[in-house]
Amino acid sequence: MIFASDNWAGASQPVMDAMVRHNTGAAPAYGTDPLTLKVRDRFREIFETDDLTVWFTATGTAANALTMAACARPGGLVLTSDIAHVLCDEWGATEFFSHGMKMVPVETRNGRISAQALSRELAKHPAGSRFGTPVAVSLTQASECGTVYPLDELAALTGVAKERDLVCHMDGARFANALVHLGCSPAEMTWKAGIDALSFGGTKNGCWCAEAIVVFNQDALRDLAAHRSRAGHLFSKSRFVAAQLDGYLENGHWLDSARHANAMASRLAEGLTASGHALAHPVEANEVFPVLDFATIARLREAGAAFYEWPEIEAGEGTSGVRLVTSFATTSEEVARFLEIAAG
Repeated sequence: MIFASDNWAGASQPVMDAMVRHNTGAAPAYGTDPLTLKVRDRFREIFETDDLTVWFTATGTAANALTMAACARPGGLVLTSDIAHVLCDEWGATEFFSHGMKMVPVETRNGRISAQALSRELAKHPAGSRFGTPVAVSLTQASECGTVYPLDELAALTGVAKERDLVCHMDGARFANALVHLGCSPAEMTWKAGIDALSFGGTKNGCWCAEAIVVFNQDALRDLAAHRSRAGHLFSKSRFVAAQLDGYLENGHWLDSARHANAMASRLAEGLTASGHALAHPVEANEVFPVLDFATIARLREAGAAFYEWPEIEAGEGTSGVRLVTSFATTSEEVARFLEIAAG
């Protein structure tokens, strides 16, 4: 019963098969091989535009930080959710690689920033402010609370940002999970909604270590190639990142994996609420945040369930918020066993 993180799952079989399939012969290095070029073309098909560039990285942290570095300005400010991974969990990577841009937290509800909250925060930093100049807004899709921005909310947020000429970035560590929840196209959830650059996540959904920076607005991010190389994320054997993404994207595997993870999360949520456990946030992707009593937590851990308690959730006496994350590898049997124990 592994619900600690979707990062705990291994690589999916189609991804591993692609790694083996492409491990033959020699290939040009540093992203000039035919497979890397093929995968970049596949991204253009998926996002329905030729006007994009794709840059591979090993981690989502690198994708986020290097995107911010490429649009950095002296005294720049990056506005993001007050619980965003880029703010809370990346060890100051954006500040480091952008040479000192400041992260500005924006109040959220269920993990999402509202257009009104973004406007209020921007109003605190007018043109000429000595504190700094807003440069970018980073939106997490799906959010840290497992919720998903609807398309109209995305458009409203990017509309507010564009009024101040901000670069609009999407942290898509769980991009596929958000996409299948909305049932829209990748283009609709990104550049058509005003997103300039996307950190496209694959690792949480079945890749081994394959992330990509997808840039839709070439004028917004300058010198990204140089930033990536200097940060050590230009792979000499780029074809093996491309191989993962080739297997990941082939035949809609990435979407099938996300649908499965989301379905397992929905099943967990339904079972927990049926047995009387409250949920702290709506379940829209592959994360569930129930409030459990200490006795239930102890029973689950004794039975071998892996999950994290989540102190950010307000819980009453004798209870604790927890986070449960499903993945492409989560089985129905794991979910059923967890729900059986949680029911008491």
